[in-house]
Amino acid sequence: MSTFKRKAGTQSGPDAKKPKQTQGSITSFFGAPKVTPAAGHSSSSTSASAPEPAVPKFDKAKWVASLTDEQRELLKLEIDTLHESWLALLKDEIVTKEFLELKRFLDREYNAGKKVFPPKEDIYSWSRHTPFNTVKVVILGQDPYHNFNQAHGLAFSVRPPTPAPPSLRNMYICLKNDYPSFVPPPNKGGLLTPWADRGVLMLNTCLTVRAHEANSHANRGWERFTQKAIDLVAARRTRGVVFMAWGTPAGKRVLKVDGKRHLVLTSVHPSPLSAARGFFDCGHFRKANEWLVGRYGEGAEVDWALVEGNSTLDKKRAEEKVEGEVVEDGEVKEVAAKVEEKVEVVVEKEKEKEQVNGKAGVQDGELVGDENVQPKEDTVEG
Repeated sequence: MSTFKRKAGTQSGPDAKKPKQTQGSITSFFGAPKVTPAAGHSSSSTSASAPEPAVPKFDKAKWVASLTDEQRELLKLEIDTLHESWLALLKDEIVTKEFLELKRFLDREYNAGKKVFPPKEDIYSWSRHTPFNTVKVVILGQDPYHNFNQAHGLAFSVRPPTPAPPSLRNMYICLKNDYPSFVPPPNKGGLLTPWADRGVLMLNTCLTVRAHEANSHANRGWERFTQKAIDLVAARRTRGVVFMAWGTPAGKRVLKVDGKRHLVLTSVHPSPLSAARGFFDCGHFRKANEWLVGRYGEGAEVDWALVEGNSTLDKKRAEEKVEGEVVEDGEVKEVAAKVEEKVEVVVEKEKEKEQVNGKAGVQDGELVGDENVQPKEDTVEG
């Protein structure tokens, strides 16, 4: 592991349990968007000003009563833990034969004693932290973390005391480039629930995984379900949201998103195996906020801060340089980033053997133990 060292010192924000949410209210986000789009982005004023379709009135009790006994049993987790704003829109999808077969597969996994991540109660935590009508930004992940005390239902996020995995630490560097005031969480933390509570939907392509077996629940039905969730955001959030798709598989998920209605940001994946090829300077966090302000006005942007007392809003960009190393095309190379805080990135050597006990390593060209490393093409549904 190499360490980035700053050339100009700054004081980091105080350690705290929960970041302070200082951005504008959700009311300001839903206010009438401006007709003129943000500079540098083409938008259709017609689609921007069109009212969003009303969310259909949903009688949950009546819907549950209409299910068969088997459906109620198979869908108990969805009925109990999927936020009602999402359940109202996904209720037809979860009674399809494909989804019910997925639930039967998961029941077989549990009944066979297989350890599955995340815990059942966390599989749909993304829906509860980010109800459908609060979505401003969508960040797409891939497979959940597959080691203990990692996955909890939000792509890229881990609960303390688990340290932030390599891809997330590289996201911090990218964020530092956009907002030098950003302070990484204390103790190398990686909990991103503050973002989710502010309207950032962090959704994995697959929502479960067998312990220590990456992609073990791929192509079982989750891909269709999560694609439906993405399509619903694109179709029903007509005033526009921001989609961040990192890596080829994530890019395929947003191919049908209307680029005039929404902002679609694509880049290489933040994995140490690809981040040096353009991720650090992609500017996605700042571009997302500039577009949201241009579309909805001041107060619609996301405060990306994760430490109480720190804010990424209304801060001037610093020009300080740091240096470090990443892996590019199997070789360790130097990379520079404009940040003002000491930040660490992971260096993965091409021939490093897989490490045990839940630590990351390189195996067959993939980073083992780190969620959202771009998988092989044949393991991802387009």
